[in-house]
Amino acid sequence: MATTVLIVDDSKLARIVLGKAIAALQPDWMRLEASNADEAVAIVDAQGVDVAVLDYNMPGRDGLALAEDLRARFPTMPIAVATANVQDEIIARARAANATFIPKPVTEDGMRGFLSGAALRLKSAGQ
Repeated sequence: MATTVLIVDDSKLARIVLGKAIAALQPDWMRLEASNADEAVAIVDAQGVDVAVLDYNMPGRDGLALAEDLRARFPTMPIAVATANVQDEIIARARAANATFIPKPVTEDGMRGFLSGAALRLKSAGQ
């Protein structure tokens, strides 16, 4: 079964950039998009997701709140928080939610470690 990655960002351009980086590194993965936390939860509930890449600054709930919600529901899901807001507090909260912090602008190199780790984790979990 194909691995599904959910890209959550209120910026369409950021979703495109993330999607291209993911496609370059994991071309077989199916990519879904949401523009906010509520849309993301609806997608996860409707069809399931294996990996999530979340923006921090979004209208409504921020990406860290979404990461904490997803982590509570899916303890082993690989989750990354991608943001240009590189503050110690945000990095610490991402780590506390067991999420990978990825600084923006996102590049293939910036995504490589997270995606290869996610692929390994999913493979060892039998997906």
